[in-house]
Amino acid sequence: MFDTLNDKFETIVRSIKGKAIISESDLDLTMREIRIALLEADVSLIVVKNFITNVKETILGKEILKSVKPDQMIIKLVQDELVKILGSENQPLNIQSSQLTKILFCGLQGSGKTTSVAKLANYISKNSKKKILLSSTDIYRPAAQEQLKILAGQVQVDFFNHDLKSSVAIVEETLKYAEKNLIDIILLDTAGRQVIDKELMNELIAIEKIFKPQETLLVADALTGQDAANVAKNFDDAIKISGSILTRVDGDSRGGAALSIKTITNSPIKFIGIGEKIENFEMFYPERIAQRILGMGDIVSLVEKASENINKSEIEEMAKKMQKGKFDLEDFSKQLNQMGNMGGVSGILSMLPGVSKAQKLMAENKISEKLINQQIAIINSMTRNEKSDPDIIKASRKIRISKGSGTRVQDVNKLLKQFLQSQKMMKKMKSMGRGGIPNDLLNKLKGNLPPN
Repeated sequence: MFDTLNDKFETIVRSIKGKAIISESDLDLTMREIRIALLEADVSLIVVKNFITNVKETILGKEILKSVKPDQMIIKLVQDELVKILGSENQPLNIQSSQLTKILFCGLQGSGKTTSVAKLANYISKNSKKKILLSSTDIYRPAAQEQLKILAGQVQVDFFNHDLKSSVAIVEETLKYAEKNLIDIILLDTAGRQVIDKELMNELIAIEKIFKPQETLLVADALTGQDAANVAKNFDDAIKISGSILTRVDGDSRGGAALSIKTITNSPIKFIGIGEKIENFEMFYPERIAQRILGMGDIVSLVEKASENINKSEIEEMAKKMQKGKFDLEDFSKQLNQMGNMGGVSGILSMLPGVSKAQKLMAENKISEKLINQQIAIINSMTRNEKSDPDIIKASRKIRISKGSGTRVQDVNKLLKQFLQSQKMMKKMKSMGRGGIPNDLLNKLKGNLPPN
């Protein structure tokens, strides 16, 4: 997520970090580098100009260059301005407590709108007991209704099935169905277009007039950069959007859409899609994203992901084993699976400080999600005795394991070598306490993890 931008900002931060004296010429150079980094990230020009002006005026106005620690103050101001253009704070959905909540989705074709409807339904279902209904007014795209129906089944929410040919009629009947079936929340999908046209906007205006949504969410593809912000502005001019959902953020190395959309539309980014799976969807936190961009990591999100995928007894048991230096292949497999559930190696590393360094380390060591899955398959092909005592795995066993996992004997050897190195590392780390897990992170994890 925003890898290129993160890499550039980390370089900029390193160039001033630790400097006791920063001259105006140093500041001008830093601001120039930030400007180039933002423009190369496809951030809107007006956003870039405002960003540079605001940061520079604050630095000069408060005489920060003459302060005791000018480097830290400048980094903090850059972070604050990033948070500001990203949206200051996360904005929750306007869900009514005692009456029907109506959420309207709009966006261009191919932006991931229909999938986002299902992802939001899944997100709400996980965090509340609300009864949810999905409905679509898309009467143009073949199989649009069927796609949403299948997704509704996957997330186990209601779907309004119909054969109506009018989008207005669909809205009217959806509302009647919701009232009759005591629905709490309607998520209404609309037809997308490859380009914005008058027909699309007129249809949306008519739908909004009848539907009267509490939330109107624009779904935009993060990979389109500042074009996503321009699209959002066009929709906002027509029906006044209340927020945005950015899709494919996991594939966006630049960040132009995220850094432009709030300023252009004056409405917040509420959620981001970070993968193809239904559960790859999370609330947008401006401060956390700003920290990631500056290479400060996002430990809070990492802890939250851990709390969703690891229970307290597992981490305590693992910590004890690490502390004793006793760590078998079954434990190794559990760790690999947990990494997958938390977004894979790249997902976890993106939330740790010094992201670009970690990613370079991954590339140098040829660590990939494919390799992780291969290693899990190899361990799953072992017997219980082999997992607990890898020393018994000789040539004939290696051949059997490689055939069972669809890999080569060399791959089995690599895994065993890696595991042996991990074991040695655990023993060396015993002196750090808790098997080398930093105490503050361990305490955060234990405090946020669910009970057994």
